[in-house]
Amino acid sequence: MAIRITDECINCGACEPECPNNAIYEGGIEWAMSDGTSLTGNYVLMDGNVIDAQVKNKPVSNDLYYIVTDKCTECAGFHEEPQCAAVCPVDCCILDEDHVERKDELLAKKEKLHL
Repeated sequence: MAIRITDECINCGACEPECPNNAIYEGGIEWAMSDGTSLTGNYVLMDGNVIDAQVKNKPVSNDLYYIVTDKCTECAGFHEEPQCAAVCPVDCCILDEDHVERKDELLAKKEKLHL
């Protein structure tokens, strides 16, 4: 599963620097697949859409920190547990039940993001 940030977020920003995939963004900030990864060229998202890895995309949230699901690996291959959840002072970084992935899928995603 990917991680998501709930509406209880207090915008403290503790989670953002902890993400090894640069999947966490401040509300209102545009994101790109290439941010913090080795990706270039076209990238196929989990929903099947193809985007340019360098192109900036609209923020997922304008008000709260958010996680780009296609970049989240739950820290698999980096840490034993999701670091955003470990440092969140209000426990608002939780498993996203709408985006379930097995450990091997998360590790494959990690390898794809960091060639």
